[in-house]
Amino acid sequence: MNIPLMGTLIGLSIIVCPLLYIFVGPALDAVQLDVLKTLGIIAACSAVYCFVVGELTGNNSQMDKLWSLLPIAYAWIIAARGGMSTRLVVMAVLATLWGVRLTFNFARKGAYRLKFWEGEEDYRWGVVRSGPAFRKRWAWMLFDLLFISIYQNALVLMITFPALVSMNAARPFGWVDALAAAGMFGFILLETIADEQQWVFQTRKHEMLAAGRKLEELPAPFNKGFNTIGLWSRSRHPNYFAEQGIWVAFYVFSIGAGTGLFNWSIIGALLLIVLFLGSSALAEEISSGKYPGYRDYCSRVSKFFPLKKYGK
Repeated sequence: MNIPLMGTLIGLSIIVCPLLYIFVGPALDAVQLDVLKTLGIIAACSAVYCFVVGELTGNNSQMDKLWSLLPIAYAWIIAARGGMSTRLVVMAVLATLWGVRLTFNFARKGAYRLKFWEGEEDYRWGVVRSGPAFRKRWAWMLFDLLFISIYQNALVLMITFPALVSMNAARPFGWVDALAAAGMFGFILLETIADEQQWVFQTRKHEMLAAGRKLEELPAPFNKGFNTIGLWSRSRHPNYFAEQGIWVAFYVFSIGAGTGLFNWSIIGALLLIVLFLGSSALAEEISSGKYPGYRDYCSRVSKFFPLKKYGK
């Protein structure tokens, strides 16, 4: 994990969001502020839970398990307090579709257990923990507290801010909202396809490896070790590309609500994009160390936007 990037993310959250609120608007009324207070309490409780359970169990994927669930709760709380308007209900339904799909994808990787504090941890946390920056226990605890627990909970809350600012909509549900809904649904579908292709590829690869075959002995394209078929032949991270598109589309709803082309609720989508730049860099650093052909793949295929097909 890029520590300067982590500091930049936290700094942007603390400084930029309030500045955008003050100078760009729109201002929140008493009801919206009360809703924000409720959501903030939930986020704070979640941060405490993630830190305490993560430190006690050594499994730092507690927030990963909640990442797909909290926006659903936030969106429906906002919709309920906003009078269940068409726009807010559509936003909540789409957030629910996104969350259910992502929860399913994480669950089939073994992330959830009856003992809720257990489950498969995201492999990247183990890599980060073993880095030179976290040789001292206190350094990892600080990272866990500030970035994994507090920052990520704050970010998950911020990506739902477009719904919050849309509570007092100046305009009824219209063509901009329809465009946002179609875009968000399309990106959810794209992410579903990308994750399914990755799941099928990795499952088949590990089945052959479990049967005693070496990686280089596997048939193409499994012998590369990483997925280069389907959407993954055109984008190194089609699922990340879709995830960013989902929350940009979610922001577009606030434009449809009449808050202007640019308002402070965009901060969540922007910070998510920055986070994925760091997350993808970490994933690619790991893959480049494991698979000899990965750097060539990187040189020939776009990181996010599907551009050209990878030659086998």
